[in-house]
Amino acid sequence: MSNTQGNLKQGLNQRHILFIALGSAIGTGLFYGSAKAIQLAGPSVIFAYLLAGAAVFIVMRALGEMVLHKPLPGSFGGYASHYMNPLAGFITGWTYIIEMVLVCIADVIAFSIYMGLWFPNVEPWLWSLGITLIIAGLNLCAVKMFGELEFWLSLIKVVAICAMILGGAYIIFFGYSSATVDGQIVNHVGTGISNLWSHGGWFPNGISGFVTAFAVVMFAFGGIEIIGLTAAETQDPEKNIPRAINSVPSRILIFYVGTMFVLMSIYPWNEITGESSPLVQIFGSLGISSAAHILNVVVITAAVSAINSDLFGAARMMYGLSKHRHAPDSFGRISKSGVPVAPVIVMLVMMLIGVVLNKYFHEQLFFIVAAMATFATVWVWLMILLSHYCMRKKMSAEEAKTLKFPIPLWPVAPIAAIGFLIFTIILLGFDKSTIWALVCGIVWIVWLTVYYFVFVKGKEIPLTTLAEGEELVPLEKNEDTQEHKD
Repeated sequence: MSNTQGNLKQGLNQRHILFIALGSAIGTGLFYGSAKAIQLAGPSVIFAYLLAGAAVFIVMRALGEMVLHKPLPGSFGGYASHYMNPLAGFITGWTYIIEMVLVCIADVIAFSIYMGLWFPNVEPWLWSLGITLIIAGLNLCAVKMFGELEFWLSLIKVVAICAMILGGAYIIFFGYSSATVDGQIVNHVGTGISNLWSHGGWFPNGISGFVTAFAVVMFAFGGIEIIGLTAAETQDPEKNIPRAINSVPSRILIFYVGTMFVLMSIYPWNEITGESSPLVQIFGSLGISSAAHILNVVVITAAVSAINSDLFGAARMMYGLSKHRHAPDSFGRISKSGVPVAPVIVMLVMMLIGVVLNKYFHEQLFFIVAAMATFATVWVWLMILLSHYCMRKKMSAEEAKTLKFPIPLWPVAPIAAIGFLIFTIILLGFDKSTIWALVCGIVWIVWLTVYYFVFVKGKEIPLTTLAEGEELVPLEKNEDTQEHKD
């Protein structure tokens, strides 16, 4: 391991960044968590994904604008410190880390559930343990190894979902054939799309069900902000980061809205149980057993991809926090291959705790963890937007014109997205199944605030823009810091 001033290496190219962006948006929240969202909202969950996706796109554009305007270690944690105050950066960075811990635990739980389709007699926690050790080991390799793994895992997901949507569309309009027990072939007519409104209408559980589903829907998009953390390890970020972020709307339309439309057209929404991935349940129930098994491979791939990217993101955030003395100096040490080893090991330990919890609380653990992760996810997005708003308010009109990747519809879009995210956090307090997640989130924020003032305040290193190859160094006490307040 090198000293604490080691720099991350630019081992991610355009191909890696594009598929990391794709992979971060297509994970367990879609393949498994969507069952809960469907049960809450029915077919109106399609509108929930559209609305949430619009807010997420604004978050990503705000982050992209900051990344290309002033690259800082720790990305959005650094921006909260720089444009708001150090306390905001400390809370944002560590809340993102706990978000990734929770999402990783949810993903390893989902992985064990998927494996149960083939190995129902194997204890689920054993699968969780195995995938945890494998992914942690891979993340200790060079960043290019991470990029290659994420590229291929995401490619499998993307191709499979596109094939599933096309296959589902064929079933909707032309029907399908299946074999009976005695080997005879039965032809089924096309299902049409009447299932979308034939079982209680578009809003079968009313507006309250639609609104409550946002807690699960927002979890599905969690982790997409990892793009901001890849900038330091990306070749030609001014070209590759905007391209990845601008692909968000099409991804949401194709992978979330398209998938939900096809699934609920083929199969009545109120018959989705949540005992396995909705995709596997639906195609299995149609008698297309081979399709169910193929889709199970896909959802397993999605879970592995999500664990891989979440561990990567949390480790890079810890590295960035260490540069600002918001985390131990040891988190800033990197291996010869450019990997922050200590943060990866910390994530391994936290995931092993999740394995233990999976052993003793397997049945309800996924949705408990998902609700807590939703609070952390929305909080981080809210801090990104507030940091961006503070940055813009300090800019002159001339400075704003020089931005390389300006957010659209400023300031209306960011303000609307801020209001939507605050609304989502408040929603957690109006449902008995999620109110405790809001309480835990508030306790977490209070704890971080107290810890900051007792152990951290006054010891930070002011952040500065990093040019390529430039080391982050503390400012002298008598140095003019005006440039760091712009």
